[in-house]
Amino acid sequence: MTELKQNSPARDWLEAELADTLDEDYELEMSEPALSMEIAKIYKNSHPPSIDRMQYFRDLITLQSELIKLQSWVAHHKKKLVVIFEGRDSAGKGGVIKRITQRLNPRICRVVALPAPTEREKSQWYFQRYVPHLPAGGEIVLFDRSWYNRSGVERVMGFAQPDQVEEFFHDVPEFERMLVRSGITVVKYWFSITDEEQQMRFLMRIHDPMKQWKLSPMDLQSRVRWEQYTKAKEETFARTNIPEAPWFIVEGNDKKRARLNCIDHLLKQLPYEEVPHEEITLPERVFNPEYERQVLPRELYVPEKY
Repeated sequence: MTELKQNSPARDWLEAELADTLDEDYELEMSEPALSMEIAKIYKNSHPPSIDRMQYFRDLITLQSELIKLQSWVAHHKKKLVVIFEGRDSAGKGGVIKRITQRLNPRICRVVALPAPTEREKSQWYFQRYVPHLPAGGEIVLFDRSWYNRSGVERVMGFAQPDQVEEFFHDVPEFERMLVRSGITVVKYWFSITDEEQQMRFLMRIHDPMKQWKLSPMDLQSRVRWEQYTKAKEETFARTNIPEAPWFIVEGNDKKRARLNCIDHLLKQLPYEEVPHEEITLPERVFNPEYERQVLPRELYVPEKY
């Protein structure tokens, strides 16, 4: 990525975007009044200094501008991209997905986070409920958890029988090869955090009413079954890391670095380039001297409380 020249329009845009992003970040921080200060202090003391805050936002916005180019390339050439995000609960999947989609067109880039299967879906071919969400030409689909639920949570929590898990391991490499043969690029990320880091993040969520919704009974059970999840992860890597759709592990203890590293890596997986754009000009407004704007009733307006 080229350096932005001093006083260039691109630099001015970057500075404006940086200011907006910082405002959003401050808003998130201010929304946590009930967060235990003691836990926040322990969390801060247990982490080495992260990337400088201003540098983080500069790098993030620069990467997001590249994501916009990727989006245009995907749409222009009718490419199909699937990105899978897996990992332990609280590992940072949602955070990086939010930063990827933040400035993209939701009609082109969409997130799929399926709930637990219904009774009807349980009776179907395992991959069937995922197929309707796969991209058409010109689309990017981000799976916030995916068909790998079977070799992870379903296996560990006993929702899938051993023969079902074995069938999954037998089928998934060929399923993903089929996707690739059909023209879909499949990129798979596993977000990795330490035992201690997950424990600290769970404690912070427990003590923050605005984040308690992120904790489900299943998440809490993942703490009890840490070693079982580890074994399930290791076998998943061993049996599904295929050349057509390899796994990539993102070190997630440092959230900021994890986001930047993942987005930077994702951009390098595709040979995207600038695509031609028609010059956009704002047309003149049509003015009708006989048109008179109606006065609308005050009760239609949202009260100006602020």
